[in-house]
Amino acid sequence: MKTNIVFFCAAVVAFCFAAIRREPSAHPSATLTAVADSIDKETGLALDPNFMIVKAQCTSCHSPKLILQHRFTRDEWLSKIRWMQRNHKLWDLGESEKTVLDYLAKHYAPSQSAYSRREALRNVKWYKLEK
Repeated sequence: MKTNIVFFCAAVVAFCFAAIRREPSAHPSATLTAVADSIDKETGLALDPNFMIVKAQCTSCHSPKLILQHRFTRDEWLSKIRWMQRNHKLWDLGESEKTVLDYLAKHYAPSQSAYSRREALRNVKWYKLEK
């Protein structure tokens, strides 16, 4: 009976090690490439190598939706950070400020497609509606 328990425990330990063992990636940049074009399921923010720093600095105070709904230039993002520091007691970001600004300017900068309208209609025959 003791032997059965020992074998059972050994099997459980082996199973646990097998479950948590991870194979090393064939190429480290392959992971970064996959991450660069992805979206974090929890926050909706773009994933890249600086994502975790931005998540830690920004979403500890407000929803990531506040980032997602805006498109600003790098200078405008910096202006928003300064505004939050003056009015909402945002801490000094220190060395991570450049990283945060790089991330925001890369993923949440103004884009022409976000502000453009469709092309005007052409060759349309308009008619009067009857009353």
